[in-house]
Amino acid sequence: MAGVLYLVATPIGNPGDITARAVDALRSASVVAVEDTRSARTLFRRLGVSPARVVSYHEHNERARAAWLIERLRAGEDVALVPEAGTPLVSDPGFRLVRAAVDEGISVVALPGASAVLAALSASGLPPDRFSFVGFLPRQRAARVAALAELAGRPETLVAFEAPHRILESLEDAQAALGDRRAALGVNLTKPTERILRGTLSELLAELGSWEPVRGEMTVVFEGATAPPPELDPSVDDAIRALLTAGLGPRAIRDALAPVVDAPKATIYNRAVELSR
Repeated sequence: MAGVLYLVATPIGNPGDITARAVDALRSASVVAVEDTRSARTLFRRLGVSPARVVSYHEHNERARAAWLIERLRAGEDVALVPEAGTPLVSDPGFRLVRAAVDEGISVVALPGASAVLAALSASGLPPDRFSFVGFLPRQRAARVAALAELAGRPETLVAFEAPHRILESLEDAQAALGDRRAALGVNLTKPTERILRGTLSELLAELGSWEPVRGEMTVVFEGATAPPPELDPSVDDAIRALLTAGLGPRAIRDALAPVVDAPKATIYNRAVELSR
């Protein structure tokens, strides 16, 4: 009889957010697979838990480790998958293991708990009834600009993760692609230093610009599009193509055409991004 794969949510900052079910799973599992062994052992000490066996499971060893864990499950051992923080598989490795377990007919049980996505969304002051989680925004600016342009017309609330050293640049790109819409920024959620900033993107940029340095775990919530973007006159496309051919980028094109085109800057910028591909 096969074992059970438990997906154990861990605190995102406050150790008190662990659940009783999660503690029970950590104590009873034959193997606990963790993304970061150092942070996991610190958590285990705080909980007074001594798992039977702790192994690493991260993006660099996921393929081999997933196969090994499936063998343990086949042998009847229970396995607990533990992310560094938050809910397993949400911007963390683990999908390969879950997919393999499902294909094998092995029981997969999710133990819900802390989630930066849901914490930021619920406290954002933005509509929570429909939302999309888009993970970490791309690190490279060109890819990030393209991703934000694709999201610009989405009507649902959007939630993303970002690193502190890129947050200012990413919010600037978001303002250019989405317009100066409302947003919220959760910083160090659930920690004693938690802050939630709310306002337009320009207001968030102004606030963060006064921080020196900008630090903390960042979760961004963007308001969805309130109306479909207006159609541009075909002559504007011709002008954008000509400026692209001349070597200008989407930002420069936006700034050059905005004074003479009857359309929002974000619309011109997004069209320039589309045509640049």
